[in-house]
Amino acid sequence: MSRDHNNNKPAGKILIFSSPSGAGKTTIVHHLLKKFPSLAFSVSATTRPQRPHETDGKDYYFLTPEEFRQKIDEGAFVEWEEVYENTCYGTLRSEVDRLLNKGKQVVFDVDVKGALNIKKQFGDRALAVFVMPPSVEELERRLRHRSTDPEESIRERVAKARLEMSYADKFDVILVNDVLEDTLKKAEEIVSNFIGKA
Repeated sequence: MSRDHNNNKPAGKILIFSSPSGAGKTTIVHHLLKKFPSLAFSVSATTRPQRPHETDGKDYYFLTPEEFRQKIDEGAFVEWEEVYENTCYGTLRSEVDRLLNKGKQVVFDVDVKGALNIKKQFGDRALAVFVMPPSVEELERRLRHRSTDPEESIRERVAKARLEMSYADKFDVILVNDVLEDTLKKAEEIVSNFIGKA
């Protein structure tokens, strides 16, 4: 297995996908994981309640707020953030190391601040991609169409989306998700170019 000679950590590329909620990053990431066998998904930890269709350890590592705080104190996260009050998300260092040690390229599906923190830690080994909705109005329409969230939550997410979109220019690549089929093709090209580079 190749190692990064500077810090003796397992070598491997890091792909970070971020977007406002509902812009389509999860759909894009799932597509890329099917397309590229060398990619592996970094499962995030969260304190939010588990949804009926979700599996612990596959969709997220579901932690209690107390467990999450303890891991913060232990320095167990590459990055973490309290996204909404009492709802934390984070990337466990052990999860990233586990995938890199298996010789995988690691893919993240994280919020904007988390993405920029990961990029800062991994530098040129990481590519940060911001998935941009065609417009805030279209994003709001998609969130309503999903109908998994109450009205207040949708309003909160749309307000947060406006703020997150202001960070887009801090990313390596902005991928506008207008027509999904075209977006998936563009995403494949971006990943192929990045992991193909030595």
